[in-house]
Amino acid sequence: MQKVCDFLKEAVTYYLATVEGDQPRVSPFGTAHIFDGKLYIQTGKAKPVAQQLMANPKAEICAFKDGVWLRVSCELIEDDRFEARKSMLDAYPELRAMYDENDGNTMVLYMKDATATFSSFTDAPEVITF
Repeated sequence: MQKVCDFLKEAVTYYLATVEGDQPRVSPFGTAHIFDGKLYIQTGKAKPVAQQLMANPKAEICAFKDGVWLRVSCELIEDDRFEARKSMLDAYPELRAMYDENDGNTMVLYMKDATATFSSFTDAPEVITF
């Protein structure tokens, strides 16, 4: 899990695929944080992506860095605990200009039943589950 988190952070921007009805949606993201033994991302409850995940928590993340790409298939499950929101915002203080752990909008989600696959054109794929 740590390797996946580090890769997402180093890639800076990764892309989250969700569905809205029968329409695929892809959104850029930039948060990855381990808290309480789980890998989390963050968004705002007012954003369409949050509504998409509430309707269908199945998601896939894709990131690319230095000739290696990462795909993570998982369910993204909301953790509404104050401590989880605070931990994320403490890890990304620049988000505090837009979010607060008490604002009713900050949403943190952890990856459940995740399968992460690192691939490249030169090496065999590496699969990590968590």
